[in-house]
Amino acid sequence: MNRFTPIANAATRPRRRRSARRYWAFLSYAHEDSKAATRLHNWLERYRVPKELVGSPHPLGTIPKRLTPVFRDRQELAASNNLGREIQEALKASSCFIVLCSPQAAQSRWVDEEIRDFKRLHGEDRVFAAILDGEPFSGDPATECFPPALRQRIAPDGRDTGEPAEPIAADLRVEGDGWRGGLLKIVAGMLDVGLDDLVQRDQQRRQRRMVWMAAASLAGMTVTSGLALFALDQRNAAREERREAEGLVEFMLGDLRNKLEPIGKLEALDGVGGRILAYYSKQDASELDDAGLLQRSKALTLTAQVAFARQDFNSAERLYREALAGTGEAVERNPGDPQRLFDHAQNVFYISELARLRGRLNEAEAATREYQRLADRMVAIEPTNLKWRLETVYAAENMAIVLLNKRQFAETSRRMEAVLGPMLAIARAYPDNNEYQRELSNVLAWLADARRDGGQLAEAKAARERQIAILTDHLSRGGDNVQFQDPLLTARRALGNLLADTGQLEQSARQFRLAIVEATKLIQIEPENGIWKGNSALARLELARVLIDLDRITQAKGIAEEGCGLIAEMRLRAPNASDWHEAQTNCELVRARLSLADGSLNEALTHAGRALESARSEPNADPLRTRYRIATTYRLIGDIRRRTGDGKAAREAWVAGFAQLPSNVPERPREMNERMQLLERLGRTAESRAVAARLEKMKFRSLT
Repeated sequence: MNRFTPIANAATRPRRRRSARRYWAFLSYAHEDSKAATRLHNWLERYRVPKELVGSPHPLGTIPKRLTPVFRDRQELAASNNLGREIQEALKASSCFIVLCSPQAAQSRWVDEEIRDFKRLHGEDRVFAAILDGEPFSGDPATECFPPALRQRIAPDGRDTGEPAEPIAADLRVEGDGWRGGLLKIVAGMLDVGLDDLVQRDQQRRQRRMVWMAAASLAGMTVTSGLALFALDQRNAAREERREAEGLVEFMLGDLRNKLEPIGKLEALDGVGGRILAYYSKQDASELDDAGLLQRSKALTLTAQVAFARQDFNSAERLYREALAGTGEAVERNPGDPQRLFDHAQNVFYISELARLRGRLNEAEAATREYQRLADRMVAIEPTNLKWRLETVYAAENMAIVLLNKRQFAETSRRMEAVLGPMLAIARAYPDNNEYQRELSNVLAWLADARRDGGQLAEAKAARERQIAILTDHLSRGGDNVQFQDPLLTARRALGNLLADTGQLEQSARQFRLAIVEATKLIQIEPENGIWKGNSALARLELARVLIDLDRITQAKGIAEEGCGLIAEMRLRAPNASDWHEAQTNCELVRARLSLADGSLNEALTHAGRALESARSEPNADPLRTRYRIATTYRLIGDIRRRTGDGKAAREAWVAGFAQLPSNVPERPREMNERMQLLERLGRTAESRAVAARLEKMKFRSLT
């Protein structure tokens, strides 16, 4: 994920005092990048501003027809005897500053000084970076492409402030914004207009050109003497138009996607993917060149991610498999390209994740091993690339998660602890890198779950508290990124459950309330996100269960009905999503407990019966987990029957519940508690006490 500041709309950009401008931009670059500088310089001076924008207000006056002239120091100063004075004059007279970024530029003293001087004269907000090669903020001199002055804020006196800068950047590489997409991004910044509007107008202009060319071709067909030459020109023009269209696709898959993902806009992301797929649907996929093949696959991956977030797992899997076929073919065409291996590995990961969520654990394990193999190949090709090395860490983490689902609790903890070390070192080395901080949070979350399932409740609680500290620290520093808010919501729910399991009910209730606050913020951003609504509903039901044990029945009823209402709403939208079946079971169980607490026994039996029916119909992503949930429901039915005075019916329910418990499988603490509770009710005291002793050693305290 790029950590660049997006180009803002004109209305939100700071307005600077109008200056004596002679140049629209000052172009700075390293000598080794002169060829690219020439190309960029020529493109900018030939670029025609869309006529709808010409004459519009601009911080420096009005928007012109062309962005000329652009100062290019090696060209403009070829005959100068005083380069320093001339450069200073050009910097003062330039509206914007464009720097071509590469490892060579990052090490150029002159490029760095030009950036520093421009910032000193004009401030930070009109400096634009165009990435040619290397990686921004990599910290490795061999790959770092941002010069030092670009990475930090500069005071008016030219001193370093010590504060990191977030430069507006365009990635001209194929895997980034692409050449045309990146240049349009720079132009949008120079003109102080919205990027989306500029792209749309640019595309409309090119469509009009295509219509004109089609008309010209019909007229030209009547001129037989020039037919062959015209056909050749037309073919070349069509190729150029296709390249430009694909440049816009690169932008949509790059910068636009990176702006939408952190704010959780599913509809907009889906729209981006849909438009790109519509473009490629008119072309024969087997005849796509490498760039087109990869772009189509990225669009499929994007739409699959949206379906995944909406919990439409059938559509997500279909789209991921289609994307997987495209990236697989791309790898076959060039197996030595690590970026292609990376793109392919992302689809392999999600195929594994969907298999895991659906209980196909052997398939998930096989896909994860393939993910590991691809990550190892990336590192073998480019051993110094940190991004590829991180993929091997992620693969190890994913394998541990699969083993957790296979109930190998101790092995999962061992593997997660092994992953935590390198992930912690990376996060500490790059404290401002969002991706690394977010991934450290994920590792701590899975480590906490592995420790919880293995009965190490205190250690699990410590890991969750550490995760929450990382997430809240980031958000307290002004971060407004759903990719941090989302895991914070889940982490607070998980900590709330751990506190409940250890008898700390007031602290548990507080965490669930904080989780509900986080969920409300997220749902306001994207009401269609099923994962956020599901977490919001479950947090309410979990809070209600704790409030019942605290004997706050009235509060519990209100909270429970809010959660059940969310579940009913989302079941209508996604009736086949497994999480909604489980949530519905939880809803009826809480309602039954509330009715039992109120003494409304017939009503309690009705809700418990619905819970049993719901539990039996849950998709078997984890058949063992489902059996424990059915056992819990039978136990509650037996408890209600006992309160009605029907001891025989109560025992029958408890026997049915105990029959659901599997034999000879590793059990989580809550599952052990279920076994203990049923053994106790069935009068098997010695067995119950043995399980209770194990739970006591874990400091586990059961809820009703």
